[in-house]
Amino acid sequence: MIVPQYWAEARLQHRARGKQITVRRFGWSDSSMEDAQIHADTRVREAFDRILAGEKLQRREHKQSYNGAEGLPIREEVIARHGDSVITRNSYGALCLNTPNALFVDIDFDERIDVRLDSWIRWLLFAAAITAGFWSGRWGIGLLVLVLGWMVARWNVKRIQKAKLKKEGGVEGRANRRIDAFVESHPDWNLRQYRTPAGFRLLAMHRAFDPREPEVEACFSSLQTDPIYALMCVRQHCFRARVSPKPWRIGISQHLRPRPGVWPINPERMPDRQRWVAEYERLAANFASCSYMRSLGRGGVDPVVEQVRELHDSLAQAERVLPLA
Repeated sequence: MIVPQYWAEARLQHRARGKQITVRRFGWSDSSMEDAQIHADTRVREAFDRILAGEKLQRREHKQSYNGAEGLPIREEVIARHGDSVITRNSYGALCLNTPNALFVDIDFDERIDVRLDSWIRWLLFAAAITAGFWSGRWGIGLLVLVLGWMVARWNVKRIQKAKLKKEGGVEGRANRRIDAFVESHPDWNLRQYRTPAGFRLLAMHRAFDPREPEVEACFSSLQTDPIYALMCVRQHCFRARVSPKPWRIGISQHLRPRPGVWPINPERMPDRQRWVAEYERLAANFASCSYMRSLGRGGVDPVVEQVRELHDSLAQAERVLPLA
């Protein structure tokens, strides 16, 4: 996991046969802007030489704070460092805890209803349509039977699935069953479960994990975590948890200034950002980003993960009775 303090960009150009090639690369450093610029110069020279040699590489790296970034560190303002964990402010202004070894799993509730018809229902409808068309001598009637039958079948399947979901305790009950089944098959794990505004968050307490471990991938798959989050954990070599509210959930309609909020920003725009952050933090103090629910499994507690847990629970206000946002 790399979350640099300083960023720089370098550019090289080459003109040949009436065409110009421009290559840009970022550089980063935790020590100084000068070191970041040296790193950028080194990276752009390497990419430039490879492109001139005929290798197909992208000419320019785009500014991506987190989601979508590939091969680049997390590009967000560093707010604090606690051992290996780094607190950053994301592109819409919320604080995020980035950790290289504490396994966080986010599970969003899926409220969609699957209304796909079983194959035997589809064949039955087609058979009914062909029969109606054959006996009436009018294939338009057969088509009408097929359309109406399809609509009625979908409505009934959706109604049955809604009733089943309600009986299972809704989307929350369905997600809890996945969690319980996972713990039953992994009794040596120790999971802390939190409620978030849109679902659940789990933190594995029994040991540290590497995001690239096959066991992490299997865990994400079993618990049906967000696939984009799972991908970014691998790309950024870290796990991540939002620990302050989303602005629009606490009454802030204005975007973080300046837009698009990717770090670093022009120093002249810092006063605008600081004013936005001051108002955000004033309102955010009255909300939690998640609330602790229960602990699951018989596993122990890893002391390194416990430090991350303490930091997470404090920042997220997870054990206070506050509205979630």
